[in-house]
Amino acid sequence: MKFARKKYSDEILKQLYESLLRPRLIEEKMLILLRQNKISKWFSGIGQEAIAVGITAALEKDEYILPMHRNLGVFTGRQMPFARLFAQWQGTMSGYTKGRDRSFHFGTNEHHIVGMISHLGPQNGVADGIALASKLKNEGKVTVVFNGDGGTSEGDFHEGINVAAVWDLPVIFVVENNGYGLSTPSREQFRCKQFIDKAIGYGIEGVQVDGNNVLEVYDTVKNLAVTIRQKPRPILLECLTFRMRGHEEASGTKYVPKELMETWAQKDPLENYEQYLLKEKVIDPKEIDRLRKKIKKEIDEGLAIAFEENLPQANTENELNDVYAPFPQTVVTPSASEGKVSEKRFIDAISDGLRQSMEKHPHLVLMGQDIADYGGVFKITEGFVKQFGKDRVRNTPLCEAAIVGASLGLSIKGMKAMVEMQFADFVTEGFNQIVNNLAKTHWRWGQPADVVVRMPTGAGTAAGPFHSQSNEAWFFHTPGLKIVYPSNPYDAKGLLCAALEDPNPYLYFEHKLLYRSVKEKIFDDYYTVEIGKAKWISEGDDFSIITYGMGVHWAKEILASLPDVKADLLDLRTLLPWDKDAVEQTVKKTNRVLILHEDTLTGGIGAEISAWINENCFSYLDAPVMRVASLDTPIPFAPTLENNFLPKGRLKNKIEELLQY
Repeated sequence: MKFARKKYSDEILKQLYESLLRPRLIEEKMLILLRQNKISKWFSGIGQEAIAVGITAALEKDEYILPMHRNLGVFTGRQMPFARLFAQWQGTMSGYTKGRDRSFHFGTNEHHIVGMISHLGPQNGVADGIALASKLKNEGKVTVVFNGDGGTSEGDFHEGINVAAVWDLPVIFVVENNGYGLSTPSREQFRCKQFIDKAIGYGIEGVQVDGNNVLEVYDTVKNLAVTIRQKPRPILLECLTFRMRGHEEASGTKYVPKELMETWAQKDPLENYEQYLLKEKVIDPKEIDRLRKKIKKEIDEGLAIAFEENLPQANTENELNDVYAPFPQTVVTPSASEGKVSEKRFIDAISDGLRQSMEKHPHLVLMGQDIADYGGVFKITEGFVKQFGKDRVRNTPLCEAAIVGASLGLSIKGMKAMVEMQFADFVTEGFNQIVNNLAKTHWRWGQPADVVVRMPTGAGTAAGPFHSQSNEAWFFHTPGLKIVYPSNPYDAKGLLCAALEDPNPYLYFEHKLLYRSVKEKIFDDYYTVEIGKAKWISEGDDFSIITYGMGVHWAKEILASLPDVKADLLDLRTLLPWDKDAVEQTVKKTNRVLILHEDTLTGGIGAEISAWINENCFSYLDAPVMRVASLDTPIPFAPTLENNFLPKGRLKNKIEELLQY
């Protein structure tokens, strides 16, 4: 291995050596502890430490790095306290996730590190968002995100690079090419001979380095970072290396040819660099011995502190309280005497709320397909580019996963994001980012996801099975998300403004059929609606209808055709968290309940509400809780079939059946 020190001082060379030594000595200790059954699992990076160490040393301390399992050198390079790092691995309270997540699955803004989740690839979209925030703030910073060669087969990898290329984001996409994805060799993962060839397809630069040569990695990244800070753009950095141990220790390395292991053993990044420094008389054996003893002492001291701590005592209240970032909502309502009102359609109310929120929150960024000059397919953001500019109203490539990931990256940098799904059906492309990143990030390591995902939803337009679904129940099951679903213009504006104020992640459902079919007089000024509070549409003693969205309008129409029936009609408005007090109140009052929703029957939100009523209000019921919902089929295209699919035609009969009790 050839080392070129160029003009780097002895001090820098020594610092790189100590930075290499730290993760290696920690790993050697961890492997001993693993055999002693004192730790549960270990993902070894022995053999490829030079990449994490060289990159971290080359960056400024406040530039974000998104590492993976085998990048211990990033964490040690950012001077993370050993005791707290070891506690994180042990799952104790002083770790970064309070025992809620494992190994490197955490972030810390203090050290400008955002760790991975188990799904490979999503970190690339998050890196895009961090880099976008840095670019919008003119900070002149670089973001670095790590990938294994196997993980580059994931769609998130391609989406992340493509977005960065289109938006000229200052991101270095690192690929640690170690020849294997767990036990699967590269020839079974991809056909390209080298990853820098892929850069051509994205229209960006590709750079290849010897990932075992810490000086080459350091020098390359240091020089790249200087140019990226001056001229923001993404670069694909391929680091050739090898993993000397298994994917994780239980995997072993029997699948690797012996001669390959022997060849790479001769390229050990620490041993080769150490021999080079000895040859150049930068260090001597005594200094090496002194450094090793010092680091081992620090490791032992950190372990002693970490091992003193027991597993966390479970506290249900704490666990539940940490699901959401604290946000005591203050409802904003213009006074009736001063607040001007005007008639607005449902779609106008959404546009109005979004525009006023953009004015109120200067760090709010809108992202979505065709939302800029075109104004979105439903024209909700028409005229926004003229008022707010293309930096804040951003057309996106067709890559929902990367854009939702970018919204989290913006949050990490203290900004807000609104992501428009062109149709709610398309959210499946970003599903992982929503349920595993946005929803869990605060609970895992205290990072709010200040994101609203707008979801044009619902049937009634004969748009078929991929533009008409009601998919709110997919997310209703996910702790950490909030879900709102307005049925009228007043709530449409007020709930959207409230969601954009709250630093927690929201799914905001807006029924397409309501856009231009309903209108009412609402405040022109900015206002909000209380999250988690249902709304009484009408009152009566005969029975209760609990519903939301289009269900409110179906219920009103059917009740109008039954003049002798007087019912409570409760519009939930917020689905997560939903208003249990209001539901209990109406059950106690009428003793008969019908739950209506457009979503399919099985596993719908009505099932959960029905179960809750059964458990908590059973003694007040004079009849079984009934549900009316769409058929358990995909949504058909033909209007006649769609009408049969939807629950409206079955609602009247169900009401009559309920009243028979």
